[in-house]
Amino acid sequence: MPKAYWIGRVDVHDPDNYKNYAAANGKAFAKFGGRFLVRGGAFETAAGAARQRNVVIEFPSYQAARDCWASEEYQAARALQKGGAEMDLVIIEGYEGPQPGE
Repeated sequence: MPKAYWIGRVDVHDPDNYKNYAAANGKAFAKFGGRFLVRGGAFETAAGAARQRNVVIEFPSYQAARDCWASEEYQAARALQKGGAEMDLVIIEGYEGPQPGE
């Protein structure tokens, strides 16, 4: 079964409220097997529009990624940011097929 990912792009408007969200979201991620692969960090926008922060979270399955989003724990964490950030988020299934050169 392929893993799944949250790919998030975030603009933080209120750092204090965003900190509340960031402090609380780990409970949901841990419950559903989420693991940060990217959490901020240096980046370059090669094409298209960018936001201030980029996040990639790996989950053990597509269903776990979807369940995390819908969970009471994650929705409670989101409520804590109170407009502190604007986010684009994609929940996507990973790929386990042939790779270039194989």
